Amino acid sequence: MAVSLHSVATLSILPRFAGLKSALSQAEAFCTERKVDPSVFLNARLFPDMASLTGQVQLSSDHAKGAFYRTAGLENPSLADTEKTFAELHARIDKTIELINAVSADKMEGRENADVEIKFRTGARHFTGEGYLIGYALPNFYFHVTTAYAILRHNGLPLGKSLYMGASA
Repeated sequence: MAVSLHSVATLSILPRFAGLKSALSQAEAFCTERKVDPSVFLNARLFPDMASLTGQVQLSSDHAKGAFYRTAGLENPSLADTEKTFAELHARIDKTIELINAVSADKMEGRENADVEIKFRTGARHFTGEGYLIGYALPNFYFHVTTAYAILRHNGLPLGKSLYMGASA
């Protein structure tokens, strides 16, 4: 039996989001315990031209939604990038998961070779459904989740790979 696009997306994204939510909870507790202003973590970045922790969570959310909606040939719902607290980032992830769960497996079935168009400022780029999911959406999702972890680790939060992989804290 062939592996479905839906199962690839689900098995790739949902455990990483569970781990990211747990990492954000640990960061919030770390800030409380050590009397660190949460904005130190939320605004932290690895380099000045990279997105902050908040931006990394927002971007991972955008790519996660896109993995399902665009692959299914549906309009990717837009979420405003207004989060400023850990609670709001948790809500963003929860909303993203809710949106993901609204895309049933049958919506993605048979879309391996369907055209997926992404519009950029510089023009449109076309993919097959499979090429978009595996070659664009998932690598971008992984990049932003991994960068969020790197920001947290860089700022002293003792995170391990098992959390990233989706294991409970």
